[in-house]
Amino acid sequence: MTKPKLSYVALISRDIPAASHLLGDVLGLPVTTCPTEDGTVSVFGVGEAALALFAPGDRFVDGETRTGLHHIGLDAGNLDAGNLDAGGLMPAAATSDAPRFGLGGGIRQALSTAATVGVRVFLTGPLDIARGGSSRIERIDHLGIASTDNQTAIAAFSGRLGLPVESQQTDVEVETAIESFTSDKYGIVYHTRPPRVVGGLRVAFLTAGDCELEFLQNFDASHGADLRHGAAGNTRQDQGAITKFIAAHGAGLHHVALKTSDIDATLGVLGRSGARMIDTAGRPGSRRARIGFIHPGSFGGVLFHLVQRD
Repeated sequence: MTKPKLSYVALISRDIPAASHLLGDVLGLPVTTCPTEDGTVSVFGVGEAALALFAPGDRFVDGETRTGLHHIGLDAGNLDAGNLDAGGLMPAAATSDAPRFGLGGGIRQALSTAATVGVRVFLTGPLDIARGGSSRIERIDHLGIASTDNQTAIAAFSGRLGLPVESQQTDVEVETAIESFTSDKYGIVYHTRPPRVVGGLRVAFLTAGDCELEFLQNFDASHGADLRHGAAGNTRQDQGAITKFIAAHGAGLHHVALKTSDIDATLGVLGRSGARMIDTAGRPGSRRARIGFIHPGSFGGVLFHLVQRD
């Protein structure tokens, strides 16, 4: 069975000029104009994959008006109307939809969202665009996916589609209380209570070409979301964001993470360019990384963050 790799991510932005300026002019990613059913779109090469910007209501994104990540295209090799087996992936994905016009020409074949745990996925052929990164962005590090059950997601994307499991981990934020007993006769005694988990996420990374799909599952469903919008985040806030997203939209694509060699410098460049920032400096993240989020309003409603890691 062919192991597909990420070809592109379809993004819906309410402000394509602003998003294009940040991706192309500020971050330096190469851009190609690609034909679609309704005209052309800007496609930015990021390592071996690409980011394609669509306006709300575009037919290529099924007329969807909600901004954010709409679907991913997986390169399954040669794919044409007379050859829809795609290396054994088609039967595994249990799709029955007719082929559609692909990004840049050719066709794309939708997979059943029931077989891909709510993630919109298309199989497609190779995408002919300008590729590579820039002096600031190397590639897509991962795509964040809000998940209700990581083991089911692994069964779908690894078991059915053949994506290797890169790693799994649990991120938790804990609080430790310290009591003090102060006496005028016996002095001061300190007592540390057992740590208490206040937030967490179960995380699974599956490799799709030169990046990963990051499935994020709520660690503690009884924990109430504690969000301070526009402030630098932490593990508890990240958990709350995933919880709120699933409550509003269900499981699915959540954010794009771009890999950079110097996160503080790249966050600074974005901030000075006029982008609205959530994090102004890198903070601890999964896989011993430092991460930093850009406010989605800067990209017309698409959530991006940067990642620096070995």
